[in-house]
Amino acid sequence: MQEVKIKLSSVNDVKEFVSTISCFDCEFDIDTDRSVVDAKSIMGIFSLDLSKVLTLKIHSSDENEIMKIRGRIEKFIVGDPAIVVSETSGA
Repeated sequence: MQEVKIKLSSVNDVKEFVSTISCFDCEFDIDTDRSVVDAKSIMGIFSLDLSKVLTLKIHSSDENEIMKIRGRIEKFIVGDPAIVVSETSGA
C-alpha cells in the first residue's frame, strides 16, 4: 500500500479523479481525520470536506501499477509527487 496527499478542488476534479482511478483494478481509499471512504465513490468523496488535503491510500503491491496510477493522478497530488508519504507491506 502507498499513501499520497491529494487535493480535489471542484466537482469536475472529483468526477475526473474517480473516472481515472476506476480504470484500475486495485482498491483505493481516501482517509481523513474523521472517516475513510472508497475513493471510487463519487458520493463518498462528496461527503468529505474538500477544502482540506486528503490522504489517498493505494492498495496495490505492484510497483508498476502504482507508478501508472501516480502518473494518471499527478495533477491532484499535493507537494512533490516523487515523494512517497508512506508505504507499507500487506493489504
